[in-house]
Amino acid sequence: MPVPDDFFAIDLRVGTVLAARPFPEARKPSIQLEIDFGPDLGVRRSSAQLTVHYTPDALVGRQVIAVTNIGTRRIAGFTSEVLVLGAMPNATEVVLLGTAHPVANGTRIG
Repeated sequence: MPVPDDFFAIDLRVGTVLAARPFPEARKPSIQLEIDFGPDLGVRRSSAQLTVHYTPDALVGRQVIAVTNIGTRRIAGFTSEVLVLGAMPNATEVVLLGTAHPVANGTRIG
């Protein structure tokens, strides 16, 4: 049975999307993101399957929540450094998680 310490080992942070572009090279429809996580973590990149509900232009300036300490993953030649979190009503649909009010980039989720 998982213990709370396992959950708190995951570093969840808030960041703001600085840039977003289509990622046609990915196997599944995706968007490449550059996300600012503040001075401690800086700008990190991610590939996310967000095309059902979001366009790249609509994502720029939006705050997102991401896992920042799970290592990198190569996707079609692109290095994804964080995992952006969302609710998944089905296998192809992602609805981003966010905050009810703006917070500083890099704010921890706990």
